[in-house]
Amino acid sequence: MQVRELSVPGAFELTPAQHADDRGVFLEWFREDVFSTMTGHALHLAQANCSVSSAGTLRGIHFAQLPPSQAKFVTCVSGAAFDVAVDLRVGSPTYGRWDAVLLDDVDRRAIYLSEGLGHAFLALEDDTVVNYLCSAPYAPGREHGVHPLDPAIGIEWPTTARDGSPVAPLLSPKDEAAPTLAEAAEQGLLATWDQARDFIQTLV
Repeated sequence: MQVRELSVPGAFELTPAQHADDRGVFLEWFREDVFSTMTGHALHLAQANCSVSSAGTLRGIHFAQLPPSQAKFVTCVSGAAFDVAVDLRVGSPTYGRWDAVLLDDVDRRAIYLSEGLGHAFLALEDDTVVNYLCSAPYAPGREHGVHPLDPAIGIEWPTTARDGSPVAPLLSPKDEAAPTLAEAAEQGLLATWDQARDFIQTLV
């Protein structure tokens, strides 16, 4: 498995080795030893999620308040998704920066987002299936969002689907009403760089 840290510290792209024959394909999409070497700590698995999305569906930018926030290990088992990590840690050297990984059923990559980062993706095909391993369970009072089209973040969302047809972002009412990055910071919803770093140190 190949590992690459993204330009947002604490976010990683993982590309598995695939073993194919006339029966199909086998791969390891998560390995604890690789994960521990990558992050310096084990993954505490508290919840596993699955979403199925039509082309153009835009989910996020989602995050949970620290502590404990919610780290995510995400892969796409069918279809394709433009998956984005956003640095929401106030005071981080890369605060407000984003980076992306194409998750699909060809390269079968995964992305890991540590505590304090925001997560979003745009589905590029109907019936795109995205699976998440989460370090903390869903906690409604601690779950928040930042608007994925906030120009201050400036995510360059794809405008064409996997088949080349045009796509326009389809947001849920909750995501459509999400605050901008500046508003989320003013509301005290975001963790600081130091808070995220100190919490992750407790996991080591």
